[in-house]
Amino acid sequence: MLQAPASLMPTPRSTVLEDGPASLYRFLPAGNATPADAAPVLLVPSMINRWYVLDLRKGSSVAESFVGAGLDTWCLDWGAPEAHDRYFTWQEAVARLERMIRRVRRETGKRRVTVLGYCMGATLSSVHAALYPQHYAGFVNLLGPVDFSHAGMLGHMTDPRWFDAEAIAEAGNVAPHQMQAGFMLLRPTQNAAKWVGVLDKWFDPAFRASFEALDHWANDNVAFPAAAYTTYIDELYQRNLLVQGKHWVAGKRVELRQITCPVLTIAAEKDTICPPNAAVALNSAVGAGNTQVVNVPGGHVGAVVGSKASQKLYPTLITWMKERTCN
Repeated sequence: MLQAPASLMPTPRSTVLEDGPASLYRFLPAGNATPADAAPVLLVPSMINRWYVLDLRKGSSVAESFVGAGLDTWCLDWGAPEAHDRYFTWQEAVARLERMIRRVRRETGKRRVTVLGYCMGATLSSVHAALYPQHYAGFVNLLGPVDFSHAGMLGHMTDPRWFDAEAIAEAGNVAPHQMQAGFMLLRPTQNAAKWVGVLDKWFDPAFRASFEALDHWANDNVAFPAAAYTTYIDELYQRNLLVQGKHWVAGKRVELRQITCPVLTIAAEKDTICPPNAAVALNSAVGAGNTQVVNVPGGHVGAVVGSKASQKLYPTLITWMKERTCN
């Protein structure tokens, strides 16, 4: 991992479990927070981005806001895969998530956990929730695609007519720069525009601190294990098997209608990585009677750590968890 600025990852935490390159963190309770009568919360980030986008800096942190509201908050850090992790499969990722949830339940003594998945972490969590619905007090899909027929430009770029995931992964794990090249094609002028904006606001200390934190995170990505990558592209992006009920994991068919806990889906108005329709499709596919969709401003990352996140997103998540989930 790159040398991080001191302002990053501000919420105190302890490491409860290590599982290969992955770790399970438990954030320490805030001294002045009244414990909430809600299920423990596990944050599940994307496998290809560092976890601390969910604890970026003070005032721009999902974890900090949850802890301050008295929620017992945990986080799965997928870690950085090594060369030998090229054989780590999508099925093994689901199994790793299951071990983490099992440990949260054991440590807290609670039967059920609320899972908040972000980006690909939400997609993976939806698979797990369908296979193990009894473990879930609630599920939050934070900008995670479920119906890949609405995947937008990324769906077009991975069209099997011109995209061969197995050929790309044949050399091993898919490197961060390979994936970032694809994301850059979504907005080709974004990098130039970013620096124009920086020059305009560089002498604003608040802006500079925010920019440096986010820029560090954006350049601190990890590889995608080759085996998991090929399944993700082939079965989800290219064949859209998840929402059709045709995705299988560990010999079991993944049926989203098995998810019966309360479900909250967050969609971002300007999200090009997970267009809103790709995320909100979850609510129509699950068997839960208690579902909600909330639209927030911003793009795929800005919606989570931008200046407006603390005004709308964080309070919405906290209120939903306190009202919809319980120990």
